Amino acid sequence: MERSGTDLTLTIGDEELILRGRYEVLSIVNDIMVAIWFIVGSVLFFSEQTTTIGTWLFLAGSVQLLIRPVIRLSRHVHLRRLDAHGPKESSDDF
Repeated sequence: MERSGTDLTLTIGDEELILRGRYEVLSIVNDIMVAIWFIVGSVLFFSEQTTTIGTWLFLAGSVQLLIRPVIRLSRHVHLRRLDAHGPKESSDDF
């Protein structure tokens, strides 16, 4: 870490930043898809004719809720391979 004047520069490997960015994008896309499945599924529950498809969308959203921790775990394992001491994560990590 380097401080010059009021600027603070934190040096992290480029590869680690790229990996964190990719996994963050995956997590964001997954969250958006979960929201879409649940919103559309909720609307489809208003009609008896579309209740079955709404149920399937709720199931899809539930499966995608499981995908988020899988993305986080994959990212953690990937970063650990880059750094022998393990990634420096915080509770704010997605």
